[in-house]
Amino acid sequence: MTAPINPPFRAEHIGSLLRPAPLLALRADHAVGKISDEEVRRAEDDAITQAVALQLELGLSSITDGEYRRYAYSDSFTIDVFTGVKIGSTEDRNWTYSDAQGQKTEGRVPIVVDRLEWPGPVNVDDFEFVKRIAGTGLPKVTLPGPCYIHFRSGRDNISTDIYPDLDAFWQDLVEAYVKEIDALYAAGCRYIQLDETSIAKLGDPKIREGLEKRGDQWDDLLEIYTDVINEIVRRAPQDLSLGMHLCRGNKGGSWQAATGYDDVAAKLFRKLEVQFYFLEYDSPRAGGFEPLREVPDNKTVILGLVSTKSSALEQVDSVKQRLEAAAEYVDMDRLGISPQCGFASLDSGNPISFDDQAAKIRLVVDLAREYWGYTPAAQT
Repeated sequence: MTAPINPPFRAEHIGSLLRPAPLLALRADHAVGKISDEEVRRAEDDAITQAVALQLELGLSSITDGEYRRYAYSDSFTIDVFTGVKIGSTEDRNWTYSDAQGQKTEGRVPIVVDRLEWPGPVNVDDFEFVKRIAGTGLPKVTLPGPCYIHFRSGRDNISTDIYPDLDAFWQDLVEAYVKEIDALYAAGCRYIQLDETSIAKLGDPKIREGLEKRGDQWDDLLEIYTDVINEIVRRAPQDLSLGMHLCRGNKGGSWQAATGYDDVAAKLFRKLEVQFYFLEYDSPRAGGFEPLREVPDNKTVILGLVSTKSSALEQVDSVKQRLEAAAEYVDMDRLGISPQCGFASLDSGNPISFDDQAAKIRLVVDLAREYWGYTPAAQT
């Protein structure tokens, strides 16, 4: 039995795209009160319309808004949504980000000071806008994974007055996700990607040290996190395509962790009930393909073999070799290809150009055509 495709499509992207400089300037003006909500919304609408047209032109079938209305990938359903969550930062080496030159940047820390309550539909209006202009493409909504807050904060940053028992914290979080997914489904959404960046990081010794310092054990968290995700998946509509993206951090070309999937593979692929995975696999930091032997025969894997962190365009033959190496562990019929992460997990974007971005998406589409006879939505 092979897993269904379409969605996910043989050629995929993770969601965020580089923001045009004029849009970033307008958003900066909006942040300090120089322009109105309506003005910035119109500017975002215009930029998203162009981004959707670009995705269709490049041959993508899954269509996002480029996350143009967000500052960070996590803003669509965490810090900016729950009034009970504030944001801090840390320079603790266990939680900082590194780039290819060894430069360090701080990490974000959510601080939970009140109940996590669903405020009503958060992403429905944005989804409906993309749906209206997606043409033959299928709109995909990207949501940060539900374990983001706890992974970043730990028990010390979750109020014991509000949540003396962490079970209540998880229950509130699950309820919020279930309600948001149900609202998106009612609006016509049939394709959701959870960006669950915590699980892939659990194998990194630096991350494990940071977890231990605050009183957490990585293998305990792996059990908790997979239980939480499964509760959300089980309560999602049966005909909703719900997959999960994993990476090790993508902050302006920097990363937070360097580790393979080996230690988490059994729980990640066999215990988790998601239908498909978008896996970061663009560098040695992601380890080898051997953990893919744990992927059951009814699941699909989209391989992130093209980097969004570097402007250099991958050599076609090299990507083909890696794709075929992965197919030794997961049948080629259950694979697809994508960039390893978004092009702009933060609105400032990764250190590549718009031309670089287009070239990398074209490479993904061309390889999908060659290996699977992929036909872009715009051409069907």
